[in-house]
Amino acid sequence: MKGKRVLIINRGEIAIRVAKALNELGLVSVGVWTDNETEPPHLEYCQEWVHLKGSNNKETYLDIPKIMEIIDNYKIDGVHPGYGFLSENREFSEALSKKGVTFIGPNPTAVYKMGAKDISKQIAKEAGVPVVPGSTGEVETIEEAIKIGNEIGYPILLKAVAGGGGKGMRPCANEAEVKANFAAVQREALSSFGYAALLVEKYILNPHHIEVQILADKKGNVYHVFERECSIQRRHQKIIEEAPSPFIGTDEKVRQDICETAVRCAKAVNYDSAGTVEFIMGEDKKFYFLEMNTRIQVEHPITEEITGVDLVANMIKAAFNEPLDFKSQADIKIHGHAIELRICAEDPISMLPAPGKIVGFETTFPQGIRFDHCIFSGLTITPDFDPMIGKLIAKGFNREVALRKVRNALDGLLIDGIKTNIPLHKVILDEKNFKEGHYSTAYIGTVKPQDKVAKKENIESFMLKIAAIEQNQAGGSL
Repeated sequence: MKGKRVLIINRGEIAIRVAKALNELGLVSVGVWTDNETEPPHLEYCQEWVHLKGSNNKETYLDIPKIMEIIDNYKIDGVHPGYGFLSENREFSEALSKKGVTFIGPNPTAVYKMGAKDISKQIAKEAGVPVVPGSTGEVETIEEAIKIGNEIGYPILLKAVAGGGGKGMRPCANEAEVKANFAAVQREALSSFGYAALLVEKYILNPHHIEVQILADKKGNVYHVFERECSIQRRHQKIIEEAPSPFIGTDEKVRQDICETAVRCAKAVNYDSAGTVEFIMGEDKKFYFLEMNTRIQVEHPITEEITGVDLVANMIKAAFNEPLDFKSQADIKIHGHAIELRICAEDPISMLPAPGKIVGFETTFPQGIRFDHCIFSGLTITPDFDPMIGKLIAKGFNREVALRKVRNALDGLLIDGIKTNIPLHKVILDEKNFKEGHYSTAYIGTVKPQDKVAKKENIESFMLKIAAIEQNQAGGSL
């Protein structure tokens, strides 16, 4: 495996993370730069740089023929897609396979079966995995969606077949909302994933989003690396993740059941890489299969922190048919608690993207903090990409220690020139329900921590105005 040339067809913090793993394993990391991102920070960690011509995602990270040309010209042996872009694209993985180039991800069949939510749901059923009630296949018309909604009961969720990252999903409380949202969800699905087909599922109120990390090799071994709690979300997109789940807590039977169910699901498609089986868990701790992400996840660091398993390095080793770092499920154990905060360039109140130029960046962290990021002073955050610019990760002996560490770390993270969701994170971490581990995916909508951010910002703005008036009256300047 050593000396093989691996193209990282991604950017940002995940490209940095992958490059570090490739370098550690003795492979040649090849990064790309584009016309609208000529000096991306991940190139600093790559041994070689390649120009991927184009000024938007369609012309660059999603252009398969152009990427294939680079593979030929630069004698590439393997490709790591990171997450997003082509990471779950069957056409891409099959094209690489035909060239004899290693796709650092699962086999094309697994990508296809688990990437299509209707097929993955059927596979889960056949494997004895509980699934959320809903359509058995693609729903093509509003009338069909309404019919299913009336059969399973409202509220329901309109959901893109090829979706992910919270896009192409809208809950509907009645027939009128189905009529109002159906075409809009189709358009979003087509725009984001190139495929407009939808599913209809029962919308479970106040659920927990629990996912199980899977790691498998090409010899038929499938392991779980325990679960993560990902219930703090806005617009169905995660912003805070924890491992292990505070909701499952010390209920080892539920933990064992959900983890073993995830393994069973992965084995049903002969899975052979890193991946995540996602579940929705009700207040009664009954869980249902949601989907499988056939790639590395944004939140993989917290699993690495509590188990010591390098998921990215082992994913690469599995792709090249090398033995993993452990020999049995018993080798993987939980030690302590970890939490991850997604640091995003967005307004902390509206939680909408807020692009701009970073003019200052400093970190003063307590011991034991990990910050996976792509930030530097002078970096311009554009609307072309996801607003996430970093991931702040803390591990502690227990949840209380981890929360204390990550809260202190927030005070030591300074990003000037743009709006970020750091103030929102501070409010959440200080809020009673979250501190006690009592929250669900409904947290943002019900507790409304963003309202406290607004009040705090109004008070700070008022105090600055008072200070300015007093300074002016004294004849000085601020």
